[in-house]
Amino acid sequence: MVRAFLLHLASERGLAENSLLGYRRDLEDIDDWMRHRGKDVASAEADDYRHYLQQLSRRGRSTKTVARRLAAVRVFLRFLTAQGRDCSGILQQLERPKPERDLPKVLSKAQVNQLIATPSPKALLFSRDVAILELLYASGLRASELCDLKLRDVNLQVGCVRVLGKGMKERIVPLGRAAAEAVARYVTELRPRLDRTGGAQERLFLSRTGKPLDRIALWMLVEKYGRASGILNDVSPHTLRHCFATHLIGGGADLRVVQELLGHSDIATTQIYTHVDSGRLKAVHAKFHPRR
Repeated sequence: MVRAFLLHLASERGLAENSLLGYRRDLEDIDDWMRHRGKDVASAEADDYRHYLQQLSRRGRSTKTVARRLAAVRVFLRFLTAQGRDCSGILQQLERPKPERDLPKVLSKAQVNQLIATPSPKALLFSRDVAILELLYASGLRASELCDLKLRDVNLQVGCVRVLGKGMKERIVPLGRAAAEAVARYVTELRPRLDRTGGAQERLFLSRTGKPLDRIALWMLVEKYGRASGILNDVSPHTLRHCFATHLIGGGADLRVVQELLGHSDIATTQIYTHVDSGRLKAVHAKFHPRR
């Protein structure tokens, strides 16, 4: 039944591979726990699911993890309902835990500039690595989105990039001058030497061996420059995505615009950046409130 559910998510809802892997891990863990007690996820009742979630908490799992497992259960139960089993009672009895709100780690503008200036001009992949760092910060792309970019997705004349995000939703994001120049330099000077297919390779960013850059290599690249710059040991592509959003809001960008640029389906996800940039909110309050 879990396999049928995953096939449904892939074919009917068009979920990305990473999302499918997450659902698979969560449901396999739940199913293993149930089977040790003579049941499975398809036959379990509300009490069984509650006991599973409670033991997660007792084992020290975070509220966020518990909430994610519960979300997987709820989506699975809705799938079972569509298959003919009435799960409405179970869904009503499962409470949704309040997730912890972890504020994202954000670099200052000076630190971002320091990070982007870290690659050595003498290195073979210098222009590629600078283009990657510039693009992550300029457009707020997820790691998977950047790795999936194709040459045709980048319009350097218009100064924008076409992104295929979660749920196969397409959005257009501006590049910015610095990122556009960096990408143009990489495409002109280095990429033709990396592409060993004679121009048949569609992916924008290639590895040293000419293969498409993957997410793990991208994370290692950004982390390497984070350490080399002396800023942080755990800088990631997502750190630059957080910087993109926070610095936009800090500069006065509308929250709805930032939501669109990030590809968030729910504005509540974007609102976390208003908490990160509390200094700007205080400044706005002090400037405009009548009893400041």
